[in-house]
Amino acid sequence: MLEKSKPVKKVSKNISVAIVVARFNETITNGLLLGAKKALKQAGVLDKNITLVFVPGSVEIPLAAKLLAERKTIDCVVCLGAVIKGETNHDVYVARIAADGIRQVMLETKKPIAFGILTCNTKAQAVARSANDQHNRGYEATKAALEMIAVVRKI
Repeated sequence: MLEKSKPVKKVSKNISVAIVVARFNETITNGLLLGAKKALKQAGVLDKNITLVFVPGSVEIPLAAKLLAERKTIDCVVCLGAVIKGETNHDVYVARIAADGIRQVMLETKKPIAFGILTCNTKAQAVARSANDQHNRGYEATKAALEMIAVVRKI
């Protein structure tokens, strides 16, 4: 049996979080966004300190994440998308571009950039990972980003 996810620890109300959401596979990414917002609410992040940006797809996420992370007022960026296997290998390239770009942004800006992009073989897998439950990857990615803010500040 899988362990139930622990609630997010409270953070400073002054934490500022940006969320970049791909519109492609919108029903899935909307579920991820709901999970991210739930984690932020549990952590006590104020609505006025959340910047929400929508982009066409997962390939476009790194550019938006970089522009947001370069703002001095943003403490972390949560990247949400869904890449689902199709009839060709297109998903492999999309996922690689998104992952490499997000990693680059994180290392260049030295800010937490959470990878909340699903890379699933089927739509059913994506639905399961974006559902309103303890397995929502948007929730988990946001928890990781908030935790990393504290880690980065300690280092």
